Amino acid sequence: MRAAWHGPGRERDLVVQSLKAAAAAVIAWLVGGVWMGDPLALMAPWVALVLVQATVYSSLVQGARQFGAICVGALLASAAQAITGDTTGALALSVPVLMLLANWPRFGDQGIYAATTALFTLAAGTVSLSGVGHRVGQAALGAVIGVAVNALVLPPIHLRDVRENLAALAREVGDVLHTVGADLREGEWDAQTAADWLSASAGLEHRLDALHSARRWSQESLRLTYGPLRALHRVPHGAAALPPVEEDERFGRVTGHVTALTRALAVSVDDSRTPAPPEGESLRAYARLLELIGDACHADADSLLHGSMAGRPDAETEKAMRELHEELQAKLRRHAEDGAAHTAVLGTLLFQAENLWAETVPDDQGQ
Repeated sequence: MRAAWHGPGRERDLVVQSLKAAAAAVIAWLVGGVWMGDPLALMAPWVALVLVQATVYSSLVQGARQFGAICVGALLASAAQAITGDTTGALALSVPVLMLLANWPRFGDQGIYAATTALFTLAAGTVSLSGVGHRVGQAALGAVIGVAVNALVLPPIHLRDVRENLAALAREVGDVLHTVGADLREGEWDAQTAADWLSASAGLEHRLDALHSARRWSQESLRLTYGPLRALHRVPHGAAALPPVEEDERFGRVTGHVTALTRALAVSVDDSRTPAPPEGESLRAYARLLELIGDACHADADSLLHGSMAGRPDAETEKAMRELHEELQAKLRRHAEDGAAHTAVLGTLLFQAENLWAETVPDDQGQ
């Protein structure tokens, strides 16, 4: 609640959805239990409560599945009551079948409502055709109210998560490159240090998965959301609404290059392997190049949070990157004359740095 009060974010979205679900249940009770005078109007608020989902589209899909499960549960419970003439016997006959049906993929995660509906139906007393129709009608009423509240009252539009996750990924890539660069420059790194780098690059993969999940949620939240309601909810349009999918793909490639880079460094400090890491000035120049690429990633993160698509390093940084790249290429040629051990690793690392540079610096820079 404190976080929701301070500003927009995931916490405020959760508060809004929770209050909407509670409001939908109260409205359904007022309509079914007070206005219609039904003393057993449990189904309507129950269904309305659970159908205020994270998106309008999921509310409709889940509503259809839940309504189908409720109908199946009520009908099988009634049939079991008619066959056995006893509540206990009807429960024993219907609930095992309904629990098996709950695993049917067509019901999704709503299949359990078939069994719970049977329990409510049988526990309420004598089952009749009119009673079953009454419960199904109450469920339909609750579904309509739940979906309507979700769609008409501050419809959930999840756009912020994509931008925040993309910016966080860019910043974390920059942090990993800064960490690797600092360790290389100090010259005191070993197999444990390389393992820490690998662990950090694995964290980038988790952030990338979160970005993909946020992208799916954002696209789903825009489905079936009425245009004027988007304006009421102050949903931006055009380029400002979401970073393009190409940005996800770009930082997916960046994440892969960082992983390949850290793996190459881990191999170079493995005593059982032939390749050896570069030393001295070559290592320090490479470390500085990684840090400058990390600065470019941080610039990307800042620009994404402020509504832009990609940041651009300043002229001085770009010049330094080009000079370091030329210096490393010259050192690579000199290493090749001295032997293959250091050359193999430096060439691999330089290749990965060039890949990172190509993805993080605007295309018009050249290399």
